Amino acid sequence: MSHLRAFAFVALLSPPCVLQSAIAAQNDPKDVVEIRKVVEAFRTSIVQKDKANFIKLFVSDDPAHVTWQLVDDDERVARLKNFVPDVRRVVRWPENNYLTMIDRTIAAGSEPIEEVFRDIVIDTDGEIASVNFNYSLLLAGKEEHWGREMWHLVRTDDGWKIISVIWSQKDPVSKQ
Repeated sequence: MSHLRAFAFVALLSPPCVLQSAIAAQNDPKDVVEIRKVVEAFRTSIVQKDKANFIKLFVSDDPAHVTWQLVDDDERVARLKNFVPDVRRVVRWPENNYLTMIDRTIAAGSEPIEEVFRDIVIDTDGEIASVNFNYSLLLAGKEEHWGREMWHLVRTDDGWKIISVIWSQKDPVSKQ
């Protein structure tokens, strides 16, 4: 316990840049490479409409064990109110999960679909990781929505697995 107190004391006295450097130094390049492979497998599973490989990316094949949450911005909520008057910004419903997404949105559709990732940031200590990035969802090459996406991953005996996904949804910028 005394080592923990000593670390806490040093942490309190250390400038923020020293602490940030210590945290950043934990990103083992091998882990970052493996996590990037999960990101790419997620992307290609969507493009290829590959449900089996998509499901393998998650910590459990039971969607109750994986957080899957979207948040709409003000403009999107206002637009959706025209169709669904009681729409809310944050909605959690049982069928909103990664299995539903792959079944209804990706695998079932005939149009090409792709999620484009930009500005990917990975932070890991070798056991847990966060990945966040800007994204655009393209349907038949046209942007359907965009926003920020954040994942949490855990390192399992079978490699890195996604345990939570949250994202914001914004309507495409009007070209008019």
